Amino acid sequence: MIAATDIPVTKVERTRLNDIPLKNIPFGKYFTDHMLEAEYADGEWKSVSIKPYQPLQMDPSLAALHYGQAIFEGIKAYKDSEGNAFIFRPYDNFKRFNKSAERMNMPAVPEEIFMDGMRKLIELDKNWIPQMADHSLYIRPVMFSTDTMLGVRPSSTYKFLIILSPTGPYFAAPMKILVEEAYTRAAPGGVGFSKNAGNYGGSMLAVTEAQKQGYDQVLWTDAFEHKWLQEVGMMNVFFVIDGKVVTPSLEEGTILAGVTRDSVITVLKDMGLEVAERRINIDELLEAYGKGKLQEAFGTGTAAVIALIKELRYKEFSMQFNTEEAGIANEVKSRLSAIRGGTAPDLHQWMYKV
Repeated sequence: MIAATDIPVTKVERTRLNDIPLKNIPFGKYFTDHMLEAEYADGEWKSVSIKPYQPLQMDPSLAALHYGQAIFEGIKAYKDSEGNAFIFRPYDNFKRFNKSAERMNMPAVPEEIFMDGMRKLIELDKNWIPQMADHSLYIRPVMFSTDTMLGVRPSSTYKFLIILSPTGPYFAAPMKILVEEAYTRAAPGGVGFSKNAGNYGGSMLAVTEAQKQGYDQVLWTDAFEHKWLQEVGMMNVFFVIDGKVVTPSLEEGTILAGVTRDSVITVLKDMGLEVAERRINIDELLEAYGKGKLQEAFGTGTAAVIALIKELRYKEFSMQFNTEEAGIANEVKSRLSAIRGGTAPDLHQWMYKV
């Protein structure tokens, strides 16, 4: 067992914080002074340390580069009005990380490394958390295989890292979405539910082609009929139909069990709204839109939290949404922001104090 107090820390001689303005800082561009690193070999985790943020030295035969054993998570930390640092639902990300590890045939990361190490790292770099509305500290745990030989087999060694990135508002503008009919993100029995690198690499061509047509992202559909809805870009998706909220079910294993998704469902129910997690067909949306009952559409995820959709195009038909009247989505975002900022009661005990 490795306690947080046992993790050695090497501090930077000079912080870079004074050189980087945190207001409206772009997502994922800058990183804090320190990172956590751990090695897995001989069936156990070892060499856990916190050190200055720095490049990694890699062998050209590194297994992750050739065979794609790589997973990650996205978590956020916030400050309340008194300057206290809190992490939003990190235990849920910890559990999902190890679920991804199991699917990708990788070792589980122990709680004392993932959770205690994260807390100690953020405590060290907590001054990097922007204390402004819609700003946060993005936390990126990542694990990848490190065997240095070629051969399609599970690696026997791995590296685990946690890096931190201050970030401002993300996906501020409402999105234009194209329903994807040619490419497939995930199928039953695959790895769609895991947060592995390949899911993201495989999505980029479809998004690039959509952007050439003037759209921001794609709405993924099933692999067989290209009718059943899955995710919007790298986010879970929600629709408000006749005052009720619908989101695709997780049952087929093609959709990531988003922590923000679960939080949004909880807040919606707190608001007294009916929420259904079930299969959704694009034809159902078209019918509801035609009857004037499809009122809102939005994506949810760690980075964006709530991303409004202003247009949804399927084939030659375009569904338009007045995002200024997206009362449900905006209310959910407002309530989540209040909980994270400490201005509303944390009734569900989501905030983990650093």
